[in-house]
Amino acid sequence: MNQLEQLKKFTKVVADTADFESIKQFKPQDATTNPSLVYAASQKPEYAHLLERVLADRKKSGLSGAAQIEDICDHLLVQFGCDILEVVPGRVSTETDARLSFDVYDWYKKEMKRDYVGAEDPGVKSVEEIYTYYKKFDIPTEVMGASFRNTGQILELAGCDCLTISPELMEELSKSADPVERKLIPEKAKTASIDRLELDEKKFRWLVNENAMATDKTAEGIRKFAVDVVKLEKFVASKL
Repeated sequence: MNQLEQLKKFTKVVADTADFESIKQFKPQDATTNPSLVYAASQKPEYAHLLERVLADRKKSGLSGAAQIEDICDHLLVQFGCDILEVVPGRVSTETDARLSFDVYDWYKKEMKRDYVGAEDPGVKSVEEIYTYYKKFDIPTEVMGASFRNTGQILELAGCDCLTISPELMEELSKSADPVERKLIPEKAKTASIDRLELDEKKFRWLVNENAMATDKTAEGIRKFAVDVVKLEKFVASKL
C-alpha cells in the first residue's frame, strides 16, 4: 500500500487543481480550485474546448466590455468546477486563493534565517494548533490543511480532517510505500491544556496585528490574488 493510500485511511484527500485530467488516477474524494489554477489550466490545449464552450455561451449574455469579461471568468470557474465534479465523488470548492495567501513557510524561512522540517514547520504547527483547538472544544467543522510545499509537511498532518494536495505531490506519495503514522488524533486533542478563546472583532484584529506573519502574508496574498484575476480577465478578453 503506497503512502497516498495509507493517508486516505484517516484523512480525506482533496485534489488541489483545475487540471482534472491529471487527478483521475489518484481518486481523490473532493477538490479545491481557484482563479490562479484555472488560469494555468486554461493555457493547456486539452482544456481549449472548455473555454470555447463558455465563450460561445456567454457571448449571448447581452453584456459587453468589463462586465462581459467578468461574467465569462465567473462562468469559466464554474465550468471547471462542474467538470471536476465528473471526476471526484464529493465536493468542489472554488477558493479565493487562500492556500497561496497564507504560504507561511517562506515567510518564516526568510525572517528567521533558518529552514524548517517536519514537525518544526510553522505551517504544520499552525494546522496542528487549529485542529487541536477545534477538536478540544467540539466545534463542528472540518479542518483542511493546504499550500503544501513537500510531502513531509503532508505526512506530519496525517489524520487532519482534509488535506488539499497538488497532483504533483499526490504522485510522490503514490510512489512511496513507507509507512504513514497518524499524527493528528481527536482523542489526543481532547486532553490538550488550552483555554477557550472569547473573541470579539476588536480582540481578533489586535491578535492578527500582533502576528507579523499573518499581517504580512494576508496583505501579500490579496495583492497576488488580484494579479491572478487580472491575468485571467486579460486571457479571456484576448479570446473574444
